[in-house]
Amino acid sequence: QLQLVESGGGLVQPGGSLRLSCVVSDSSMHLYKMAWFRRAPGREREGVSRISTTGQATDYADSVKGRFTISRDNAKNTVYLQMNNLKPEDTAIYYCAAAAILEDWTNTREYNYWGQGTQVTVSS
Repeated sequence: QLQLVESGGGLVQPGGSLRLSCVVSDSSMHLYKMAWFRRAPGREREGVSRISTTGQATDYADSVKGRFTISRDNAKNTVYLQMNNLKPEDTAIYYCAAAAILEDWTNTREYNYWGQGTQVTVSS
């Protein structure tokens, strides 16, 4: 069983940047598709971005495309989410997730493992 631990959240002003990290507990991370989700106040958890096992394929929510970049370093068992030009509507708890088999990356039920999340607050 994997453990996922997110870090890098914090309070930033609109237009600022943050880089989130998700560290996986063991060296099997390369077997998993990885994704970032977020839960904004009063809303359901939504998919932000996903990345294939090798990093060759990525997807982004329309709301973050062009501002966020997902990447992974399998040797370090770590997935990243670089967030630029942050907006107040990006305020949410951000979660890292892992899936062995994935058909619809936005479907939370397809993920086997979840981190506990890291808070991102964008406010002036």
